[in-house]
Amino acid sequence: MRAIQVTQFGGPEVLVPTELEPPVAGPGQLLVEVGAAGVNFADTHRTDGSYRGGVTLPFVPGVEIVGRTETGRRILSPILETGGGYAEYAVAPANRAVDVPDEVSDGQALALLIQGLTAWHVLRNSARLRAGESVLVNAAAGGVGSIAVQLAKHFGAGLVIATASTSAKRELALELGADVAVDNNPDGYADRIREVTDGVDVVLDSTGGATMLAGLETLSGFGRLVNYGNAGREGRPSIDPSALAQRNLSVAGFWLVPAMDEPGGYVEPLTELLALTAAGKLRPLVGAEYPLEDARRSHEDLLARRTTGKLILKP
Repeated sequence: MRAIQVTQFGGPEVLVPTELEPPVAGPGQLLVEVGAAGVNFADTHRTDGSYRGGVTLPFVPGVEIVGRTETGRRILSPILETGGGYAEYAVAPANRAVDVPDEVSDGQALALLIQGLTAWHVLRNSARLRAGESVLVNAAAGGVGSIAVQLAKHFGAGLVIATASTSAKRELALELGADVAVDNNPDGYADRIREVTDGVDVVLDSTGGATMLAGLETLSGFGRLVNYGNAGREGRPSIDPSALAQRNLSVAGFWLVPAMDEPGGYVEPLTELLALTAAGKLRPLVGAEYPLEDARRSHEDLLARRTTGKLILKP
């Protein structure tokens, strides 16, 4: 089968097309003919060797797939333990396979698997959003951010503020339901938010670094900031609890992998997201679609911030 294999850690240049033997499904696994594989920021960390938990060389990247089983089921599944999504065939854990409604495209389904579940969890469980509260979403045109903007509205947020790096991305966030969209440049960030509101209840941040600290400045009393990424590659800054106490603030970190193992943390929210999409009440953004052989270009575009919405590879 055709696949992308990484034999040394590095940038996008290490994503090399190759021919490999198809995987064999073991106990509790399904062999899946991959219809599409998702491309994530975490894939770039796996490729350069900086991913939490580590990766063993050589490997085939890709941890989310949609495709057909040998019995014809069209399923969506994470393959976090085995990887191997950047290929024509992959194996998926049977207990993670969720059927995809006909009304939901491959790209939409993949947008919901990691990005959608992350948006659901950070709003529901980490931020514990209450109806009427205000939400500030950083990187609001990205995979998680674009869904978080919509879900925040669906969950009853009173005010949704989006930040993004370009006017086109800010306009997109407004189309998705954000009430206000502002530039995400850390310089003057807090002042731009204060022009909209005196303080926000919840900040969702996937960037880290200076942007995360700027978001912290915008919180009102008892506000909550949830960090779920380091897309800016500046690291996650240290936070002094005594400084948080001055306004009774909370800072939470989120990682999807353990959340999926919590009771009600996987099948139920994913089924909800798929149903909302099938009904036209949620619009997962599908960005560029690349042939499998162009995996390198997909990572280059992602790292250069040239993308919007979910990127997918088509074998």
